[in-house]
Amino acid sequence: MIYLIGGPAKCGKTTLAKQMSKKFGIPWVSSDTLQVVAWKYIEKYSSSEEIKKLYPHNALKGKTNDETYSNTTPQQIAKNYIKQAKATYDAIDMFCICEITDGNNYIVEGYHVTPQLAARLMKKYGKENFKAIFLVKQDVEKFVQDVKKSSTPNDWILKKTKKEETFYKIATMIVYYSNWFSTEAQKYNLPLMNMDVNFTKQLQKAMKFLRG
Repeated sequence: MIYLIGGPAKCGKTTLAKQMSKKFGIPWVSSDTLQVVAWKYIEKYSSSEEIKKLYPHNALKGKTNDETYSNTTPQQIAKNYIKQAKATYDAIDMFCICEITDGNNYIVEGYHVTPQLAARLMKKYGKENFKAIFLVKQDVEKFVQDVKKSSTPNDWILKKTKKEETFYKIATMIVYYSNWFSTEAQKYNLPLMNMDVNFTKQLQKAMKFLRG
């Protein structure tokens, strides 16, 4: 069984993957890792302009979040993430079929795991081989409050954000991105969970769904 966990950044995907891995002994991989592998391959055969089109967020990302969000709107950043995710679809596809063929259970989590990709994999390799869930957050104020309390090592938001307004711009991006995930999950009839309230209990519910 391949367990797919998708959604925007900072919505609990990695936490859920780690908890499932520890409790059930299932290995997990971040789709960020698969993106790096795909990128290294694409670099050999694509021009710099083609790479910018495939990875628009990385192409426009500044050294700090303050720089990134001063040059690009939260909505556009979310759209760039959506476009960039597609460049890793084939790598995730190949990873999944290899693990299915070998009869392995595996967790794949990350923003690259979209409802569209989950539906594609289920159609291609059989619904019996996958379980998917998508985690979102839709409260800007709550997101800002929570992220400032983050205990995640090297948290990319806390580490690279100094301006208060940037925290709110990031939160706005996450909510916009979450709304997109919500629409897509509904389109493909896939489960989605709001993580704004009772985060720990929501994680437990998500785990129960995936392993139920």
